[in-house]
Amino acid sequence: MDFSVYGIVILVAVLIIWRRTRGMYRPIQGSGFRLLRPLLFLVPCLFLIVNPKAHAPAWEWIAAIGIGGLLSLPLILTTNYERRADQQIYTVKSIGFFVSFICVLAVRFILRDYLSGIDQETMYSLFMTVLIGYVVPWRIASYLKFRKLYLSGPEQAV
Repeated sequence: MDFSVYGIVILVAVLIIWRRTRGMYRPIQGSGFRLLRPLLFLVPCLFLIVNPKAHAPAWEWIAAIGIGGLLSLPLILTTNYERRADQQIYTVKSIGFFVSFICVLAVRFILRDYLSGIDQETMYSLFMTVLIGYVVPWRIASYLKFRKLYLSGPEQAV
């Protein structure tokens, strides 16, 4: 893999971690639909998945979705929300999320090096399938966790 690609991936990872850290100190506004907004950014990835140049057996596509689902579990388990004293909902501060995020990136790099024998179009399509396989469940689970807390209403002072 070209070192410039590593640099771009590291830059994106740092930006995601920075944004996530900043978000822990700000309440989540509205009814939580912003948590689902990153799913819209995955729409261009769908064109890579249906690329006619990408040829992979059905079991590889199923494995990619399965790996994505497995990678989503630590992210789902470490993403939580809390209602603080000001009755606003915040993301729970969790070092576990950051460790999980770094591990997901490491697994993707390891898989990329392991699968270097297949053509690039197929590899990109499979990796986009893995990406969709972990981002979609993670974001939907995050939204559902937020909505559960949001609908419980503010706590009444006694």
